[in-house]
Amino acid sequence: LGQTFQVTSQEATKLSLAFSRPPLPSSEDCQKLSEDVQNAILAVATVYYWLPKSQGTTLRKMVRDATTEVVEGMIQLTDAILNAPVESLSQEQLISTGGVWEACEQVSNLPRDNQAAVVSALAACLGVVKDAVEEMEHALVEGQDPYGDIMEDEELGFRGNRDTYWSEADRLLLSSCMGLMKASKACLKKVLAAVKAHGKAESPEQIAQLDDLADIANEISPSVDELALSMYPPVNPLAVRLNAAKLASVLKKVLEIAKTSHVCPPSEEGWVQFLTGAVDHNMNKVKNFTQGQL
Repeated sequence: LGQTFQVTSQEATKLSLAFSRPPLPSSEDCQKLSEDVQNAILAVATVYYWLPKSQGTTLRKMVRDATTEVVEGMIQLTDAILNAPVESLSQEQLISTGGVWEACEQVSNLPRDNQAAVVSALAACLGVVKDAVEEMEHALVEGQDPYGDIMEDEELGFRGNRDTYWSEADRLLLSSCMGLMKASKACLKKVLAAVKAHGKAESPEQIAQLDDLADIANEISPSVDELALSMYPPVNPLAVRLNAAKLASVLKKVLEIAKTSHVCPPSEEGWVQFLTGAVDHNMNKVKNFTQGQL
């Protein structure tokens, strides 16, 4: 893959230089350039298709995304050349050439096996969830107006409109929702650490277990976002409860899959039980706070 990406980068350079100044290449030279570019792209795609699915779907998806970026970059460069004035090297052509180089250089950062791919995927999920938790913590600071950064307009009405503030009952409910969001962050941190410490990609079973973990962990961030959105005023208790239940369900699945996989030896079972209890505890509090409001 590294070799094919390198060749593609070189072909992009040749193509761009050939059309950077007059005189333009002859029709025979154009034909040769086109064939070289096409062969380079076909080689990149072929190597991707050679990567067996048995090596892990998480790894394969990352390689596919990198391959797609190279192919799309070359298409963009070709379009820029076709649409550029013949007298000069266009800014778009320069940017597109750099884009192909950048896409081809990414091969050096690709994970080498499914364990590394799943570590990368979990770290990305954790980063997004951390941001969501921090944003909501900031908004929930005592007395803070969650819409304070929005100028008053006709739709929101006057700043005294109670639909733009949290009541005390809202804050009690939302503290339990924050408990679930923090449990999401803790869950991803612990699973990520377990995959780093114990994850292996040596057998089909291990590879499949890692993919299962990555697939279910990918559901955490959207579920956290949905819950966070429903927490802004005016609070609809039913929507909050439904979104909290959805997030709790995803977290329980992540913990269950982790517990039954090779990344969770007996030494890791303590945090699985603790976080399972934390999810149940906060979800029960959400149910209690919303019981009389539904």
